This record gives sequence, C-alpha cells and structure tokens, in this order.
Amino acid sequence: MGLLLPLALVAIFYLLVFMPMQRQKRQQQQMLKTLENGKVVVTTGGIVGTIVSVNEDDTLILRVKPDNVKLQVARSAVSSLVSEVKTEK
Repeated sequence: MGLLLPLALVAIFYLLVFMPMQRQKRQQQQMLKTLENGKVVVTTGGIVGTIVSVNEDDTLILRVKPDNVKLQVARSAVSSLVSEVKTEK
C-alpha cells in the first residue's frame, strides 16, 4: 500500500507534464516538415518573414519587410507560422 501513492504521483506527473510536452514536440516537427514557399513564419529570435526558398540542407531563405532583406536561417529556428486573419468590411 505504501508503494501505491508514489506510483500514482508519478503517473499523474507523467500525464500532466510529459504527455503534453511530447504532443507539442510532435506538432512542432510536423509544422517544420510542411514549410513551403510563401508561408509567413516567426523565428525563435522574433524575426517575421516570408519563406522565399527551402534549401536541401535544412535552411530557409526568408524575406523580411520593410526593406525586403533576405536572411538565411535554419529550419529549426522557425518557432511558428503566422496565421493570416482576413477581416471583412
């Protein structure tokens, strides 16, 4: 009976911490695999840019506004996609 409580605590900790972390990691990897030209992304450094090209060596060329500067970043440096919200008037 004394072993049941620590096992229950470990199981609860696993369900509340590790499972969501693994799910988020899988979603991030899936998003990185589906990157393509024209998508607007945010890097881990906070740079917002549009993907111009995807290279074979897992790097991306981003066009950053307002001066249309092109930056080469690692694919793993992309933290999220920018969702385009269109408002109707």
